Amino acid sequence: MKLEALYEGLNIDEYYLGKVTQVYRSNSIAQIENVSVMMDRSKFKKSYLPNTINYFVLVDSTVGVFLGEVFENKASRKSLFEMSNDGKVSDYQEICIDTIALMTPESNKFELAGFKTLGITDKVYLATDKVYQLFLQSLEFSGENEEALPPFATYLNRSQADVVLKPSTLFNRHLMCIGATNSGKSTTALAILDKVVSTKRKALIIDPTGEYRNAFTDDEITKLSHGVDTTISPGKITMEQWEKLFETENSSQGAVLSEAITSLRYMKKIGKDTSYPKVGEDINEIQENLASVSKDDTDFNIELLPEQIQHESVCEPDMDNNYNFKYRYDSLKANSNASLIQKISYQMTNTRFLKFFSNDPSMYNLLDVIDEFVHLPEASLYIDTSTLGASEGVGGMVVDLVSTFVMGRENICPFVFFIDEVHRYAKSRYSDKEFHGGLTLLAREGRKKGIFLYLTTQNPKDVSPILFGQVGTMLIHRLMLNDEIHAVESHLNDYAIKHVRKLNQGEVILTSVNLLHNMFIHVNKSERTQYNETPTL
Repeated sequence: MKLEALYEGLNIDEYYLGKVTQVYRSNSIAQIENVSVMMDRSKFKKSYLPNTINYFVLVDSTVGVFLGEVFENKASRKSLFEMSNDGKVSDYQEICIDTIALMTPESNKFELAGFKTLGITDKVYLATDKVYQLFLQSLEFSGENEEALPPFATYLNRSQADVVLKPSTLFNRHLMCIGATNSGKSTTALAILDKVVSTKRKALIIDPTGEYRNAFTDDEITKLSHGVDTTISPGKITMEQWEKLFETENSSQGAVLSEAITSLRYMKKIGKDTSYPKVGEDINEIQENLASVSKDDTDFNIELLPEQIQHESVCEPDMDNNYNFKYRYDSLKANSNASLIQKISYQMTNTRFLKFFSNDPSMYNLLDVIDEFVHLPEASLYIDTSTLGASEGVGGMVVDLVSTFVMGRENICPFVFFIDEVHRYAKSRYSDKEFHGGLTLLAREGRKKGIFLYLTTQNPKDVSPILFGQVGTMLIHRLMLNDEIHAVESHLNDYAIKHVRKLNQGEVILTSVNLLHNMFIHVNKSERTQYNETPTL
């Protein structure tokens, strides 16, 4: 595509700035000839501020049309007031241009310029919003035949240039929204979710604060509230998931937990609501009883689990005089099981664990609902987890359980898995250095199944480094602390790093492995209801 085609219907002379006078490996310098563009403020628009920096220009070259960004703007005199308006040759202005992309005559989109550079006397023009929109479309690597999401933001200083991106650009390498409190993080999250749900794409939303509870209608999305109308039936959880839920330290604890649950399932099968004592009992009889538990006998009383694990602290002694085997108490096993008992007892007595794991037939079973959701096209699911509390470890356990559960499903319909304030659910209850593994598993393997994470957090250091390393697209709001900025600086250039502290509310740096260039954007606030207003004193 040639330069004239990019200014179709416009007077190209009105956008002319000057010519390139110096070319370096890292940048180029152009001398301004059309001084009136720089001086006549009546012609200034929000999209075109040529007396500043960070605006875009086009350079007509022998190899094609270059797109450049102005990063330095200077006059020829020490004082700007010494410049005259009579167009003297001795008075001139220079701009420094960073070359971003190139459009060859045979192409209709921008590409990386590679080793191609500008040339002396190449003409420089102001880039229009149409040119920048074309550049945005050229930024995306994938999804050529994919329908784009509706605009959710505009480019900073270009109010007419909408940010229109394809879903794969945002989500196929997972998306994380980062920002300090009141930086616009939740507003950005809702703006993108609005476009996902309104275009009939699937989303599983976990909301720990309840601020999105009325953002979507019942016709658009199925709404559940964990602990109010939804619970998790203990019988629906596999043995492997129980091990992850209680974070067993080794295979020995996992085996004990499995044996205890099987014993409680047997007691439920025979209609007894008690634990199963084993000390002094006949070994063969107990083994026969446990072997009678079938795959359909899944229910058990989870409140008896710590007590049952104590009963599992037994071993096989020598035969007695009647040649019968009877279990005896094993203090070594009891000591080994003590930490697991303490962990489970703590969850049951100091958190709302029992409220969220029950066999109440009047409530929805969360895993059954999610199993149905992942196989339904164009269906979205909202789960209000605000009753879990901000600091309770059971929240992280539930998210970890859901993560491993959806990874175990087959032939699912691709969906976006949104978790707001993920730092609440990331770390283990028992160690500040340990993280739940379910989200990490999703980050590593979820894309293969069509599960795309969309996470928000105040501090990227609060999530697992492995999980953070798998995120390829980030929406970075204002950050203030040095360690927070250090965590994201590998995704930003020097200019962006310096401006992270200066971003206003709603302003975002969009960086992605799926884009040719970082984007500074302003997110358009969604008209949907959101309960995120900060009370005034």
